[in-house]
Amino acid sequence: MCFAIPGIIIEIKGEKASVDYLGETKVVDTSLVENLLVGDYVIVQNKFAIEKVDKKLAEEALEIIKNGGDGDA
Repeated sequence: MCFAIPGIIIEIKGEKASVDYLGETKVVDTSLVENLLVGDYVIVQNKFAIEKVDKKLAEEALEIIKNGGDGDA
């Protein structure tokens, strides 16, 4: 099983994007997902964005993570 943390795109340059994961920024390849914009949430695997994530679901997941996995955010 794999648990992926959604990250928010903070900058896009060509097919590369800077993605913020709770304060840590990584550069990822966006060539596999169409129509990404700054502010979109993505799931990344092996330095490739593989899926765009619904904003509300991503923010709920991040809140749970911030609270140490306690579902009572």
